[in-house]
Amino acid sequence: MLTIALTVLLCASASASAIQARSSSYNGEYGGGGGQQFSHSGNQLDGPITAIRVRVNRYYIVGLQVRYGKVWSDYVGGTLGDLEEIFLHPGESVIQVSGKYKRYLRKLVFVTDKGRYLPFGKDTGTSFNAVPLHPNTVLRFISGRAGAVIDAIGLHWDVYPSDCSSC
Repeated sequence: MLTIALTVLLCASASASAIQARSSSYNGEYGGGGGQQFSHSGNQLDGPITAIRVRVNRYYIVGLQVRYGKVWSDYVGGTLGDLEEIFLHPGESVIQVSGKYKRYLRKLVFVTDKGRYLPFGKDTGTSFNAVPLHPNTVLRFISGRAGAVIDAIGLHWDVYPSDCSSC
């Protein structure tokens, strides 16, 4: 009887670990192969995404910067074009990202769980649509390739941080 109870306990523990491990997912890279790699993986420790800055010119997404909690990531990309900035409402999260690309990223659209649609860039190129693979997960950080423009973007999804009292 003790063996059966121990086996059930081990299986339940392994099953809980497997469920927890399945909360993260990745979409991308969308775009071309040029530029230098970047990743905001360490920035997610500062909190959830709370604001997004995107620099655009007539043709491309030129640069990106994301605020995690109250801390801005390093800016990636070029310096030419108009800088646009969007702040998320407290507790609001990005649940979908779509866009267009050719050799470079041309358009980004962030959709939030509050129903907001936040578009940047021009509507030309090959379309992509990225959503998390697991329920109750949100955009936690971005990665990609950048030089004078944003060459490509990758989107990383996971659960909203539960310990974010400072966000």
